[in-house]
Amino acid sequence: MNTKVFGYIRVSAIDQNEGRQKEKMLAKGVNERDIYIDKATGANFDRPMYQALRNNVREGDLVYIDSLDRLGRNYDDVIAEWKYITREVKADIVALDKESLFDSRKFKQMDGIGKLLEDQLLSTLSYVAEQEREKIRQRQSEGIALAKSQGKHLGRPKMGLDTLSKSQRKTLEEKYPEWKANIITGVQFMELLGLKKNTFYKIVKEYENTASKVN
Repeated sequence: MNTKVFGYIRVSAIDQNEGRQKEKMLAKGVNERDIYIDKATGANFDRPMYQALRNNVREGDLVYIDSLDRLGRNYDDVIAEWKYITREVKADIVALDKESLFDSRKFKQMDGIGKLLEDQLLSTLSYVAEQEREKIRQRQSEGIALAKSQGKHLGRPKMGLDTLSKSQRKTLEEKYPEWKANIITGVQFMELLGLKKNTFYKIVKEYENTASKVN
C-alpha cells in the first residue's frame, strides 16, 4: 500500500500567517505540495482545501493537523470528521499539539478496546467543549444584563446630528441651501454626507429644528 502523508492547516483570516503551522508539518516530513491550507472560519467544513484533502485521503494515509480546533470549531462536527477519516476511510489523524492523546494510530494498535477508549476520549472532548461554549454564552448574557442595568446602549450607536463628524457637519451646512434650492438632489446630498435615506432625513429634520430655534 502506497501511504501518503498530508498536512492540513487552517487560519481564520486572510491576513493571518500560516507559517508556524507549516513549519511543524514540514518538520514531520510532509511534502509541501501535500499541505492543504484554508484561510477561513472553522464554523463548518465547507472549505475548499479541506474538501480537496477529504477527497484525496485514502486508506493507510496519515493526516497531520496542528490542533483539533484547526480542523474546526464545532467539536461535534470535528468528532464526526475524525471518525469518518479514521473508520470509514481507514486513514489516520495526528493532532500535533496533543500528540500523546490525539493520535488515531495508537487506538488502532489496541484492537477492540482502542475504539472504546477513542470514543470515550472524543466524548469527553465534546463535553468539555460544550461546557466552554456554555460558559461563553453565560458570560455574554451576564455582560448584556449588566450593561442594560447600567443604562448602556447595546448594538450599533444611533446616528443623529450630534454624531456627525466635523467634515459631515460642514458638508451639511454648505450643501443644505443647494438641496433646498433643487441644485442638488436628495440622493446626491446623501452620498456627499455618506448617509442612508432614513438617517439622512432624520438628521436633516434635526438640523432644521435646530436652525429654527436659533432664528
